[in-house]
Amino acid sequence: MKFSTKTRYGIRAMQEIGKYSLESKPIFQKEIAKKQGISVKYLDHIISGLKSAGLVVNIRGKKSGYKLTRNPSEITLLDIHNAFEPGICVIDCLAEGVECSYDDNCAAQGFWGGLNNIVVEYFQSFTLQDLIDKQHLIDDDVASKVSR
Repeated sequence: MKFSTKTRYGIRAMQEIGKYSLESKPIFQKEIAKKQGISVKYLDHIISGLKSAGLVVNIRGKKSGYKLTRNPSEITLLDIHNAFEPGICVIDCLAEGVECSYDDNCAAQGFWGGLNNIVVEYFQSFTLQDLIDKQHLIDDDVASKVSR
């Protein structure tokens, strides 16, 4: 199972936007791109998905840029994932609307369904704030090693 680049980059972009939102400041798209090593052109697609999902807004005017629509502690990684993918599904036969010919007599379906639930719960258990806090710890650790 692989997660799309949009999901992975979306999480990284949301971290940058979230750091600035905590200070009540919007961040420019080109600044997100530079800090996260994402091309501005590809970031356009990422930001579009995040805006469509209602996770970010574009602030216009003198202090333009992007801000979160909610507190980072209220945004789960599942929310970000769902901005780009229609839910998490570890195998096709578990997907919504898919009819599997083995549905009624498949012992493995319970296994795959259980794994799928674990992955969904894991994504739900982490908030954007958790990642922002973890990144601060990593950045502080790196800074302290550099200053030695």
